[in-house]
Amino acid sequence: MRRVLRRMAGEIIERNRDLRELVLVGIRTRGVPMAEQFAAEIERLEGVKVPIGHLDITMYRDDLAMRSQPVVKETWLPEPIDDRIVVLCDDVLFTGRTIRAALDELMDYGRPRAVQLVTLIDRGHRELPIQADVVGRKVATTPEQQVKVSFEELDGENKVELVDEGA
Repeated sequence: MRRVLRRMAGEIIERNRDLRELVLVGIRTRGVPMAEQFAAEIERLEGVKVPIGHLDITMYRDDLAMRSQPVVKETWLPEPIDDRIVVLCDDVLFTGRTIRAALDELMDYGRPRAVQLVTLIDRGHRELPIQADVVGRKVATTPEQQVKVSFEELDGENKVELVDEGA
């Protein structure tokens, strides 16, 4: 997993001429350690410290009314995103609805010059016309399966596993 994340950081570098224009924004929960790892790798490779923020999209979800007792966490952006390139980081891209919510929230904070989407796992089954700019791995799944990503910082280990919902 670390090798894939390093490669993805390299792709972010290649896509962006001026790394000082970037803001890495992780979607809570597991997009945040991704953004942190990308920032560390970019600084190691290029000597540029890219600011990191995080979004909690809970209040922007289109299924909010169906959830009982949603837990809202903090959204924090390190600086204004106006005219910046926002690199939105998420662990798993599935239907596209999480990304739609994240885009809606981002626009409430300003008008970025561009938004790039980076995802560790693209499992397909899109319901909205959203695609990632940088993908770690494409994984063929059924709609019933789940992809669970674990990060050492949050879960004690780095791993990706495919889980059948009935299991």
